[in-house]
Amino acid sequence: MLAATTLTDEPVVLTNFPTALVDVRHKVRFMRNAGAVVEINDASATLTAQSDGYGEATFAMANGLFPIRTTYLLVAGQIRTSGRARIPYPGGCKIGSRGYDLHLMVWRALGCEVNEKPEYIEVIGNGFTGDRINFPISTVGGTENALMCASIAEGTTEIVNAYITPEIEDLIELLRRMGAEIEIFGNSLIKVHGQKILSGARMAVMSDRIEALTWIVYAIMSGGEIRIDNVPFESMEVPLIHIEEAGVDLMKSRTSIYVHPDCLLAGSVQPFELACGTHPGVISDMQPFFALLGLVANGTSRIFDYRYPERIGCVRELAKMCGEGRILGDVGRITTHGAARLKGTRVKSTDLRGSMALVMAGLCAEGDTVVEDVHMALRGYNGLVEKLMGLGVLIEVRES
Repeated sequence: MLAATTLTDEPVVLTNFPTALVDVRHKVRFMRNAGAVVEINDASATLTAQSDGYGEATFAMANGLFPIRTTYLLVAGQIRTSGRARIPYPGGCKIGSRGYDLHLMVWRALGCEVNEKPEYIEVIGNGFTGDRINFPISTVGGTENALMCASIAEGTTEIVNAYITPEIEDLIELLRRMGAEIEIFGNSLIKVHGQKILSGARMAVMSDRIEALTWIVYAIMSGGEIRIDNVPFESMEVPLIHIEEAGVDLMKSRTSIYVHPDCLLAGSVQPFELACGTHPGVISDMQPFFALLGLVANGTSRIFDYRYPERIGCVRELAKMCGEGRILGDVGRITTHGAARLKGTRVKSTDLRGSMALVMAGLCAEGDTVVEDVHMALRGYNGLVEKLMGLGVLIEVRES
């Protein structure tokens, strides 16, 4: 959503925007260095961007100066204004074989030359030319990149095997408000009729479904009372069904969920089995939180991950906190034997969601827990420390 603001010379206003995300701050810093004017209002959760001065990024970007997960989304705006783009290599979580090759494919398919330099990726082209993009696997980032480039391309672009998640639908809505012509066929085909000029727009960003699930699971684990507001129910129907089928009676209003100890119908979470895959099911980013739920369940639970089967790094760290044999990770499968008794220790973050899972386990453990590289969790949760302190949590973040 933020990167899409670089596709027009006119102001774009995003409300309900996670202004405190670490990734957002790094991306805003990049955009400002490249000539965009970005104003952030933390109090109203509003971001306003004016990108008429946005152009080729000619500044230094090596040595982790811009540790942004989705740097590839910053290319389209530079090509629009300058015909040449430079971005740092994408940062982020090392999960399985995820890379940036699909983005190179997108730019080349739309007529650009791509050069992989030692310190950055360079993309050169006299605009984009519409064509057919056929993804070999479903990819959120690839679909986002293709949508943005195609929206300002000459001609029509067909995106085959697109991954149409709620977040992708949100991006499509913003692009449409800016004047893009986008058609969706079924759940994996998108046609984009490129426009020479896009206009400004104003839009409220959807609430984070993974963060909503995070707080629901933490409330269940901790045995406390938490009300989660602005829950995007329409985008997390299946995950909520799995939680309820594990014996948790969630109290729901139109926009909120209230979790308290009486929600456990049998007095404890019941064991379960589920498979992670693509939306509208349980997505892989939710897997660590269901693993936590399995640890507090009364029996053996199994979580299968067909999307990213190698996403088991946090299992080794969680095992340090709950004793031998309580949680086991094999490729594509996590098995938990609950109810586990968590004990504080020193653990190391492996990825964004795994880092947050370790924080949650530490909060529910006996004794002190030190989570190394917790910046991974801070990167994906808006105002995390402040929210935890609002729940009465004693937490300290130190630079190592």
